[in-house]
Amino acid sequence: MWIDVQPVPKPRQTRSDVWKKRPVVMRYRQFADELRLACKEENFVPSDHLVIEFHMQMPKSWSKKKKMEMIGRYHQVKPDLDNMIKSCVDALFSESDRDDACVHSITAKKVWSIVGKMNLTNKW
Repeated sequence: MWIDVQPVPKPRQTRSDVWKKRPVVMRYRQFADELRLACKEENFVPSDHLVIEFHMQMPKSWSKKKKMEMIGRYHQVKPDLDNMIKSCVDALFSESDRDDACVHSITAKKVWSIVGKMNLTNKW
């Protein structure tokens, strides 16, 4: 299932984030809300195995030539894949009656793309 949501890594949150609206935390919360809404609209129910493909948006400062060369290549810079996975899993399971501890395997990758989006499936 393709989701037109810009992937966001999970930020390290502190107690003050409850009242201090840091931009990085607000961006994550918006991402989580959009992801849950998209899953609800598509009737996507996460299972104990997830396959996630993160399409990371290229910087606007890159030339058209460089953008064309990089489409589909592996994204090997920050944000880290583990933080991306954490944000996705936490968003998917926070509103459900199941805990994210039920997830036993995740297959994930990051690639460069013109626009940021995600592909989520329960299949290998």
